[in-house]
Amino acid sequence: MKDHNALRNLIEERKDQLLQLCCDMIRIPSVNPPGEMEEMTGFICRYLESHGIPYEILRPTEKTPDIVARLGNPNGRTLILNGHCDVVPIGNREKWDFDPFGGEIRDGKILGRGTSDMKTGLAGLLFVMGVLADEKIPLDGQILLTVVPDEEVSGVYGTKWLVESGAITGDAALVAEPTGYFNCEIGQKGCCWIKLWVNGQPAHGSLSPFAGDNAIARLLKVLEHIDRIRDIVPRYNDETARVMEESRAMAKRLLKAPGAQHVLNHCTVNLGKISGGTKVNMVPDYAEAEVDVRIPLGVTCEMVEEQLLRIIRESGVDGVEYSFSWKSEPNSTDQKAEIVEAVAQSVQEVWDEPLNRTYQWASSDARFFRYAGIPTLQYGPANLEGIHAYNETVDVQDVINAAKIYIGAITDYLNH
Repeated sequence: MKDHNALRNLIEERKDQLLQLCCDMIRIPSVNPPGEMEEMTGFICRYLESHGIPYEILRPTEKTPDIVARLGNPNGRTLILNGHCDVVPIGNREKWDFDPFGGEIRDGKILGRGTSDMKTGLAGLLFVMGVLADEKIPLDGQILLTVVPDEEVSGVYGTKWLVESGAITGDAALVAEPTGYFNCEIGQKGCCWIKLWVNGQPAHGSLSPFAGDNAIARLLKVLEHIDRIRDIVPRYNDETARVMEESRAMAKRLLKAPGAQHVLNHCTVNLGKISGGTKVNMVPDYAEAEVDVRIPLGVTCEMVEEQLLRIIRESGVDGVEYSFSWKSEPNSTDQKAEIVEAVAQSVQEVWDEPLNRTYQWASSDARFFRYAGIPTLQYGPANLEGIHAYNETVDVQDVINAAKIYIGAITDYLNH
C-alpha cells in the first residue's frame, strides 16, 4: 500500500489530466432545467470504461440516468462517493465575462458554469477512482460512486431514489459539493415550502369594500405576520450549540450581507410568490401565496406547522387553508465521525491547516444519506461567490489539492 505522500504524488504527476477532465466536463452544458443529461452521462461512462471501472446506469425515469460505479473489495465496508452532474441555468449570457461553457483556464482559475457547483469536485472523485484503478491500489473496502442528474431540482430521481429504493447503501458518504478548502459541511437546514390560499366573494370593484369579500385583503392579514415563524427558538445540545456558533462565524466571513450569519440558527421566511384576482375592477374571490421556510437544527417541520396555525388563528381570518409541497428536516453528522476525521487528517496534511466543521444554510443531497443513518460530509473545491451566479470559477490549486485530499481520505477510511 502506498503512503499518503506517494498517493498525492500520483495526483501531482497527473494534474494536467485532472484539469483536462474538469474542462471537458464544463464544456458539456448539462443545464437543469431542462435536464438533458445523456451527453454528460455518456462522457462519464466512457471515462469509467477507460479505467476498467465497472458501472451500471439505473433509470427511475427515462430521462434521469443514475450512474453507479464500484471499485475495491465488496466484502469490506463501503464508502459512498456522491456528486451531481447537472448545473443551474446561466441566466443572462451578456452578464458573463467569459463563455460559461468554454472550460477555459485563465489566471490560475477554471472558468465556467459548474466549476464550483460541482463539476470539478465530481471530476476529482472520478479522477481519484481512475488513479486507484490504474495503479491497482489495494483497498480493504469498496468505493461506491453515485453520479446523479437532478440535485439542482431537488434530487427526487437521483440520490433520494437510490437511497430510498435500496439500490445503494454504505457505511459513510463523501459528497463533493462546494465548501472551500478550509471547510466541510456536517449539517444543514431543513425546508418547508408552504402554500396558503383563501376564498372571497366577488363583486364589482366600484362597490368595494361595501360589497363582496376581498380574498387578497384577507390573505394579506395572514401574510403580514408570516415572519413570526422566525421567532421559533431552536432546541439543541451543547455540542450542537458550539458547532452552530463556529458555523455562524464562518457564515459571517463568507456572506457579504450584514447579519446574514443569523440564517444559520433561525428559520428564514421568504414570501416567494403571491397571486389572486381575475380583473382589476372585480373584487377577487381567490388568493394564494407560496412561502419558502428554511429550518435550522433544533427546529422541526412540526414546530413550523404549529407556529403557522397560531399565526392563522390570531389573524382572525377564517377559511384559510394550507399545504406543504416540500418538507425536509434539518440533518447533521457527528463532527468526530470517522469519515469526517479522515477528511480532516488529509486536509491538514495537504493544506497544513485544520478543517472547519460547520453547518450549512442551504440543503443538498447529503440529507438523503443522513436520513438513512449514513454518516455524511460535504467537501469540495469552490469559489463560493460564483455559485448559482454569473462568472462562476474555481481555483486550479483548490481542484488539485481536493483530489489529493480525496485519495488520502478514501484510502484511510477503507484501509483503517
